[in-house]
Amino acid sequence: MWAKESVFYQIYPMGFCGAPFANDGVQEHRILKVIDWIPHLEKLGVDAIYFSPLFESDTHGYDTRDYRKIDTRLGDEADFRKVVNELHSHGIRVVLDGVFNHVGRGFWAFQDVLRNRENSPYKDWFYRIDFGGNSNYNDGLWYEGWEGCYDLVKLNLRNPQVVDYLLDCVSFWVETWDIDGLRLDVAYSLDLDFIKKLRAHCNYVKQDFFLVGEVLHGDYNRIMNQDMLHSVTNYECYKGLYSSFNSMNMFEIIHSLNRQFGPEQWCLYTGKHLLSFVDNHDVSRIASVLQNEKHLPLIYALLFGMPGIPCLYYGSEWGTKADKSEGDPALRPSFEAPQWNELTEWISKLAAAKKASRALNHGAFRSVLLTNKQCIFERKCDSERVLVAINADGEEYVAHFDAGCGMAQDLITGEPHDFGGGSHLPPYSAAFWKCER
Repeated sequence: MWAKESVFYQIYPMGFCGAPFANDGVQEHRILKVIDWIPHLEKLGVDAIYFSPLFESDTHGYDTRDYRKIDTRLGDEADFRKVVNELHSHGIRVVLDGVFNHVGRGFWAFQDVLRNRENSPYKDWFYRIDFGGNSNYNDGLWYEGWEGCYDLVKLNLRNPQVVDYLLDCVSFWVETWDIDGLRLDVAYSLDLDFIKKLRAHCNYVKQDFFLVGEVLHGDYNRIMNQDMLHSVTNYECYKGLYSSFNSMNMFEIIHSLNRQFGPEQWCLYTGKHLLSFVDNHDVSRIASVLQNEKHLPLIYALLFGMPGIPCLYYGSEWGTKADKSEGDPALRPSFEAPQWNELTEWISKLAAAKKASRALNHGAFRSVLLTNKQCIFERKCDSERVLVAINADGEEYVAHFDAGCGMAQDLITGEPHDFGGGSHLPPYSAAFWKCER
């Protein structure tokens, strides 16, 4: 599966393109802006773009009106076809946001229910409609909204007509734009039988079609297995990544990585590739979360060195700041053009190192050295062995441990490394040492 060796890049189209929050019905060809960013993506080392919702919606994209129409604020079918073709011509794959748990109040079938009530042929398309109740919109009927939000009308995924409609939409997306995968919104809320049907359908419509689900807590194997999703979002390690630096307690993230990928028989996700990230469209930018700005390059080194598929959020690669308390628009801005600075250059080197290393993509995980402020762990496969070293302290650290080899090469800098006499880690530094056989 191509995704296992990829670097992902998330774009929230409505924000990225500067679209108005509410759908004003005015068509603008804003999605073509993505094409201008392709040189930046190539230089950064991106292999796949994950687009947050871009279908016709009421406001933010997750309140879908029409699954078969590009949002008017972004452009039209031809515009997005041009974007995908350009991305594919540069070796960048395309993953769309599959918002299947709920739709917006403007969704055509729900509008029919509001007009025709009990006589609507679509009344069973939605979960738990009560024509004797009411909603905060005073519709004269009650329905279940996602997590109590009546702007998001929950679909009935036990209805075969709904399932067939959604699967047909996936086929349409593949046939029309040749997309390469889906990220399933609130996958933790989806009907499990629906996920199985989706996986079987996607296996049929396109070879190597990638399915990743948004999951927060619990055992990810529940929906990440050979019959369901290929991957899920690694929210467990998201918290551990920034918290380990802010509390200067590297034990936290290493505990999570051991729990997920360690050498013990009880570890949960050996051989699986979770989608890993330090921020996204729903959380504060990592540059606003970290208390010490010198930890910013290090958290990205940890992201690219640990097991998983790294996913970057547009704008964070050059250190953009935004706090969740400022509201979602602050997290999802429009930039006139991409920027390039020391952090961006560093991330591009991390991406190149990861893609050049089989161990960093597929290797097992083993903790080698661990203190509150430093960690060294091994990524090992049959053909290669890499040691990932992080020093989060402002002082030099000399690591004494059995490296199992005398010399190595740093995959990030290309410089040789001699393990004799201890490994010197400069203040606030990271290294990917590829051990010589």
